[in-house]
Amino acid sequence: MAEWEPKILAFLCNWCSYGAADLAGVSRLKQPPNIRIIRIPCSGRMNPKFILQALRKGADGVWVSGCHPGDCHYIEGNYYARRKFALFKNLLEYVGIEPERLHFSWISSAEATKFAAVAKDVVESVKKVGPSSRLIKREAEVE
Repeated sequence: MAEWEPKILAFLCNWCSYGAADLAGVSRLKQPPNIRIIRIPCSGRMNPKFILQALRKGADGVWVSGCHPGDCHYIEGNYYARRKFALFKNLLEYVGIEPERLHFSWISSAEATKFAAVAKDVVESVKKVGPSSRLIKREAEVE
């Protein structure tokens, strides 16, 4: 039987983290294939409902990444994101979701090597926790 591999959904800021992902790919840096990327305008626009929906639809982990604090193209969007997700991570832990399933990072568009390293760390962290079994919506069996 093949070894289990986690499914991770990454929400990346259009201006910085997505640029770093693109640069990492163009530079042919080794990255795990487990991550599916969704480009968002700003980490401050990231709605916590997206994280819940990702976990509900079967993602084993979620990664949100944006510009470094103070470098946001929308002035202070990443400050809002930092506050919002510090509280949200505590809420998920309170309801029984392992905190290792949710990751946040600040990566600029020039930090391709950091992007590849953080991607590897995210996959390893989620792999240690194992497959997600909470919040997953089971499809009704058709008889």
